[in-house]
Amino acid sequence: MQRKVFWICFMGLGLVADVVLPIWWAIAATLPIAYVSWWVAYRSDWF
Repeated sequence: MQRKVFWICFMGLGLVADVVLPIWWAIAATLPIAYVSWWVAYRSDWF
């Protein structure tokens, strides 16, 4: 379940970044998005 939440969060935030941000900012935002997705899925105890 946590892996699924991680990938859903990562893909959703990645798509938002791709639409909202210019391409270089969206590429740079990949690592913070991965960290936030990891925190939501594994550390927040929401799931």
